[in-house]
Amino acid sequence: MIRYSLACPSGHDFEAWFASSEAFEVQQKKDRIACPVCGSTAVGKALMAPSVSTSRKKDSVRLAANVPDQQQEMAAVLRKLRQHLTENADYVGPKFAEEARRIHYDEAEKRGIYGEASPEEARALVEEGIEFSPLPMLPEEHN
Repeated sequence: MIRYSLACPSGHDFEAWFASSEAFEVQQKKDRIACPVCGSTAVGKALMAPSVSTSRKKDSVRLAANVPDQQQEMAAVLRKLRQHLTENADYVGPKFAEEARRIHYDEAEKRGIYGEASPEEARALVEEGIEFSPLPMLPEEHN
């Protein structure tokens, strides 16, 4: 696995994990990487400080090769958060953008919803001032 610092043209910085640098390139070319803030798929690698391993760091590097307790705890928190969100919202499937607009413009009952939206639909919602957030990605969804 490889971690990249990424950024969109709007200046939003975020990180993502990929199986390899080739996996990143493939996903980037197919517009499958989207900014979690604005939905832009014009995402590129941001500058990162390299991680250089010295002989003194070998033991810590070996420990880092195993999934640290902090990452496991964070994954558990993300799973719990996602479960809470999906249990307390209505699934609207591919009609997410349409239903989000109806709620925003008071044409439908205000409630939590979740579903799917294309990057173009997400961009249009942002441009209309309709607030939404992507569901947290779980580590197992990156494999």
